[in-house]
Amino acid sequence: MNTTQANTTSTSNLNPEQQALKVKQGRWKLYLVIAICASPLLFSYLAYYVIKPTGRTNYGTLLDPRLYPMPKLNAQLLGETSAVQELDAYKGKWIMLEVISSDCAKQCQKSLYDMRQLRLTQGKDMDRIERVVLITDQQPLETMLLREHDGAHFLRIDPKVLQAWLPVEDGTTMQDRLYLIDPLGNLMMRYSVDADPNKIKKDIIKLLKASSIG
Repeated sequence: MNTTQANTTSTSNLNPEQQALKVKQGRWKLYLVIAICASPLLFSYLAYYVIKPTGRTNYGTLLDPRLYPMPKLNAQLLGETSAVQELDAYKGKWIMLEVISSDCAKQCQKSLYDMRQLRLTQGKDMDRIERVVLITDQQPLETMLLREHDGAHFLRIDPKVLQAWLPVEDGTTMQDRLYLIDPLGNLMMRYSVDADPNKIKKDIIKLLKASSIG
């Protein structure tokens, strides 16, 4: 008799109350495993959002992720497949997110360059980060731009979806700004169009150090 048959036989010999108790115990064990796995990120959030120790500083604007739940994007992934893509595909990693138009003028090109360099300067931790670029129109994108930023994910999306999701400063737009999304899919930080990359780098180092997830 194999192990599965033995366990089935053992369970079938229990009365209904004992079976219910066994199921309940198994469920609590599962909850415990999930809690242990999630605890590093939960503790980092507690320290970042609730405890707020004296001396903690951040350069970017902290966002309350409860106010900006990730929507369904129904975005089109640029490339050979042109498949529909959601940001859920990158869960488990930190996401650096930028919004651009297809003409991608000087400021746009600088923003994409800065995002690429921010990832590279994380050294051994750079594989914990994904770069996602959302394009808000249907015009062709320069092939050279895709080559320069190989490894980034370029997605076309309806701008109305983003306007209902991404927060901006008064009198500004979403374009050429950097947003950070944590490994659980929570929108948590925003940087302005003229943000200092060196200061953004320090924020990212702190976040990666505080979280063992992603």
